[in-house]
Amino acid sequence: MKNTARHTFAATFIACLGLMSASAAQAQAFDAARIYGAVPDRDGGVMGLGVAAGPKFLGSQETRVMALPVIDYQWSNGFFAGTGNGLGINFSKQAHMSYGLRITADFGRDEDLSPALRSLGDISIRPEAGAFLNFNLSPSFVLTSSIRYGSGNDRKGLQLDLGAAYNMALAPQWRAGMGAAMTVANAEYMQSYFGVTQAQSANSGWAAYKPAAGVRDVRANFSLTYAIDQRMAVTGVLSARALQGDAKKSPLSQKDNSASGVVAFSYLF
Repeated sequence: MKNTARHTFAATFIACLGLMSASAAQAQAFDAARIYGAVPDRDGGVMGLGVAAGPKFLGSQETRVMALPVIDYQWSNGFFAGTGNGLGINFSKQAHMSYGLRITADFGRDEDLSPALRSLGDISIRPEAGAFLNFNLSPSFVLTSSIRYGSGNDRKGLQLDLGAAYNMALAPQWRAGMGAAMTVANAEYMQSYFGVTQAQSANSGWAAYKPAAGVRDVRANFSLTYAIDQRMAVTGVLSARALQGDAKKSPLSQKDNSASGVVAFSYLF
């Protein structure tokens, strides 16, 4: 496969993973800095549109369907910006790794999203400061890590995301990918999204609950990509998620395990 086509596969898979995160919960949208599909030492990007279906919020038993645009661009000097990766810089000049700083966003949660959230109050949209480190163990296998700080109404939420992604050619125009990831969150983040204060309990009827820091969830995904040509591709992704620890025990978590799906078209430019 030509390098351009391979980058099309990588960029499409990366964009769909970002869509998958956004469909499952807006607070998840920047769980990794997916910049490992770029062509080295050259400006370039990917744009596309996907349709995603997944739970309304982490732990929800309700499903929503959204159309989501994707556009991410990377410059040869290391700077990048977009809907999937945020705004940041990759300091590495080596092909086998990337590391740097970035600014992302935690999209919060609206209590009107679901009857289960009523009288809990909104969680405001907050900017997050963070860093990332990715290792390309081979052209097809990548380990990712990311840390983000600033979510929740108290702006003290911290998330550590660890993951791995692998993709392989099935045929000249077909490629499959798979990945796994987990998120560890501090007590402030867990309280914002899974806790119930005494005041919230009195207003909503949910029992008061104070979760501790720990593993929030683990995830696995599988993708299949068809390259229309060297720049355009269509990808489908299925993802499974399981809440863990105090997130799973929260009274707001109506469903411990959930599935999400995305179908997306992308164009590499």
